[in-house]
Amino acid sequence: MDTTRYRHLSPVELRQRIRQGELSGPTAGLANGYAQANLMIVRRDLAYDFLLFCQRNPKPCPLLDVTDVGSFDPRRAAPGADIRTDFPRYRVYRNGELEQEVQDITAFWEDDMVAFLIGCSFSFEGALLANGVPVRHIEDQHNVPMYRTNIACQPAGALRGPMVVSMRPMPADKVVRAVQVTSRFPSVHGAPVHIGDPARLGIADLAKPDFGEASQVREGEVPVFWACGVTPQAVAMQTRPELVITHAPGHMFITDLRDEQLGVI
Repeated sequence: MDTTRYRHLSPVELRQRIRQGELSGPTAGLANGYAQANLMIVRRDLAYDFLLFCQRNPKPCPLLDVTDVGSFDPRRAAPGADIRTDFPRYRVYRNGELEQEVQDITAFWEDDMVAFLIGCSFSFEGALLANGVPVRHIEDQHNVPMYRTNIACQPAGALRGPMVVSMRPMPADKVVRAVQVTSRFPSVHGAPVHIGDPARLGIADLAKPDFGEASQVREGEVPVFWACGVTPQAVAMQTRPELVITHAPGHMFITDLRDEQLGVI
């Protein structure tokens, strides 16, 4: 989906387009200067375990906001928004299996649900571009590639599973600058977790991502990997809770939080 015509819109305007169903694709490249967020919705009886999971695994799961039980208003990240309608696309998992993908979860919402908004690496891509670091999936208008790894997250209660990473290929001479730029954004995953050989992460084939779409790695380029907020989906698939609702990978919530509010230098 070509999102070029939406790039001048504010977060409020973008969420309105999403709520109306006009904008339903990946959100990379939108609302530069504002944080984007991943989603994990669980019932109250699992909420403490997931909060603890985020605390123990801040690299893939940096928390931006947590709603009150039964509330769908993310009061810190975007007051007045609606968690049930303001993501372009959602995934509903039952017992670890993907049941369906939808654009509105109002019909699935329960009064004991708690929603967690987790920082997203799309938030620092504007800074990468401003520093001359190319972002392939924005250039080629496709979803970022994401991969399960052999890095085990720290378990919490009933929750355990592998870290998921996103990958951005770039010229070798841009890698140091990419590390410098993204390390200033700890609330949206910060610096990379790995640079170079994907086999060290247990990734057999970059052309076959577990989530998203493959990016071409050109001659002279290096694959660079960041911790990814899709990690909770891999955890849900492994630990198989009765019901969780997440975003569709790459289809993020656009918050009202500016980079400066997140401690970005």
